[in-house]
Amino acid sequence: MSEILLSAKNLTKRFGGLAAVNDVSVDLQRNHIHAVIGPNGAGKSTLTNLLSGDLPPTSGSVQLVGQDVTGWNPEKISRQGLGRSYQKTNIFLPFTVWDNVRLAAQSRQPHAARWFRRANDFVAINDRATRAIELSGLENRKNAMAGAISHGEQRQLEIAMTLATGPQVLLLDEPLAGMGVAEAERMVALLLSLKKDHGILLVEHDMDAVFTLADKLTVMVDGKVIASGTPAQIRADADVQAAYLGEH
Repeated sequence: MSEILLSAKNLTKRFGGLAAVNDVSVDLQRNHIHAVIGPNGAGKSTLTNLLSGDLPPTSGSVQLVGQDVTGWNPEKISRQGLGRSYQKTNIFLPFTVWDNVRLAAQSRQPHAARWFRRANDFVAINDRATRAIELSGLENRKNAMAGAISHGEQRQLEIAMTLATGPQVLLLDEPLAGMGVAEAERMVALLLSLKKDHGILLVEHDMDAVFTLADKLTVMVDGKVIASGTPAQIRADADVQAAYLGEH
């Protein structure tokens, strides 16, 4: 059995009388892609916010790489080994691809940057940024302005920035959103290549991509988990067919 990198137990988040996430448990293993799917309003984004520390849980717990991180802030959770992308691309548009990724790598320095030292002199930071750009498939776009590259490349850049922080867990929120067929195929190939060194929790609406990528799926409806299992088990589940996938 693969090492469990992320484990959420009985997570609940209430907003007044509404339980946006209700008693949800999810385990994520190294070298696995675990997809969380469900209709709009199912609680998927709230769940990702609980896992990343953007929201504190009402109850339940989260363990990351063997450490209880329940209630930690996002920066502290990130430093424990979680990298996250958001539904809306979160990059510095006026900067180059290289500068975006280098800034992300620089965030892992144990001390403040020395303002009068040349950026190119930070060898370890630059090596980490170069590796992240290579992993994300953006070597040929290194010097392009982030605001001038395609939407798909911007999503790749966001993943490169995440990789530059050295995560063991990647939490990706709709990385294929708004992509054409060719861009989506490149993103699927990228995620499969990253799987061997990470655990990936994927929230995605593109069902073709989900069933291509996922080793395991969790299906949420109205804040609750209605099914969890392999792609074959989820396809055959009558409750999932009725609630989300449809009968076809």
